[in-house]
Amino acid sequence: MSQTTLDMTSQINQESRNHRSTTYVTDLSPMQKKLVAVGFLASLILLISIVQVANWTQGVLFIIGLLLGATLLYARFGFTSAFRRLASVGNTQGLQAHMLMLAIASTLFAIILSTGFSFTGITPTGYVSPVGISVLVGAFLFGIGMQLGNGCASGTLYSLGGGSSSMFLTLVSFIVGSTLGAYHFTFWMNTPALPPISLAETTGLGYFGGWAIQMVLFAAIYWITVKIAKKKNPPMIKPLPTTTGWKKVLRGSWPLFAAAIILAVLNALTLTVRGTPWGITSAFALWGGKFLSATGVDVSSWGYFSGANGEALKTTVLADSTSVMNFGIMLGAFISASFQGTFKPRKIKLGVAGAAIIGGLMMGYGARLAFGCNIGAYFGGISSYSLHGWVWMIMALLGTFIALLIRPLFGMKNPSSKDSFC
Repeated sequence: MSQTTLDMTSQINQESRNHRSTTYVTDLSPMQKKLVAVGFLASLILLISIVQVANWTQGVLFIIGLLLGATLLYARFGFTSAFRRLASVGNTQGLQAHMLMLAIASTLFAIILSTGFSFTGITPTGYVSPVGISVLVGAFLFGIGMQLGNGCASGTLYSLGGGSSSMFLTLVSFIVGSTLGAYHFTFWMNTPALPPISLAETTGLGYFGGWAIQMVLFAAIYWITVKIAKKKNPPMIKPLPTTTGWKKVLRGSWPLFAAAIILAVLNALTLTVRGTPWGITSAFALWGGKFLSATGVDVSSWGYFSGANGEALKTTVLADSTSVMNFGIMLGAFISASFQGTFKPRKIKLGVAGAAIIGGLMMGYGARLAFGCNIGAYFGGISSYSLHGWVWMIMALLGTFIALLIRPLFGMKNPSSKDSFC
């Protein structure tokens, strides 16, 4: 590199530090061109198969999944890490990105849900679920599980696509836990619960009133995070390597706040295409149910697999919108990691493997009880103005505090105020 380039790089990096940027300019790993080609070919074959078996609506959802996977990986956008950094050292960067994402998504959702806007003619419906024992227990279990598994639902998919070996164990046990949760679903649905409460519709305030309430909540939480950061002066998130110009779109890393905006828009786009927000874990229960059905287990007699869930058992997974989006997330992350040159699976340590399995089981089971995961319940629920989304957030954060005590038993390090970065 020339001296001029070095000086420019140094100046950009200094400005990044001054603004607490989540990226920094540096030399990047060589692009893994063969893997990029494999990823694009696999995506094209799967897209054609989806359109032939189902329709173009499913194909569009698969493409949205690709974009979601790319966005998550390029920014390393975390829900698990954001909660862990907040609970351990008071780092609020991740939660601040969440608030921006939720504020934008809530605004878009309010417009879509109040007007019934749809690209496919399907009336859009948000995720509004009851608040009861099942949500309290399920979200709490999920909070512990995602810290042990080192990834939430979206994190498991994009990290696996990005080359994280341990996430294979997390995903398999996630599916097992979700299937077990489906088996116990009827029991948990009979526990005490309030009816579904929408801050927009149930309260009678309408979407403008609900939007105003949520904006105040987002602003208040953001203000509190600023105060926490000033008081604790926590270490910052370790910046991700990137480059300059348009090359950063495919080769570099994306700023955390930029990813928050893109994720909000993509979730709103999902709502207008399939009629419901982005979700992940219902597909895991479906995959587990199909596997058990193939071995002779009559899962159709389970309460969970009634109605639409039961119909999904009878058709190919390519007809299930959540499944095709999940496939897209993994492939999108794989292609993105290959562009970055970072797809390098590693051996799994024994302790990490054990935590991944236990964490996956807890997340899968908890997600079924809580009507979703960090995406369907937290992101989708709050954006849909559902009280259960806010309750999920609180209980998952409480679970995170407990998980910080458990992680060291598996040889897993928690962020420390003595670290240079979180």
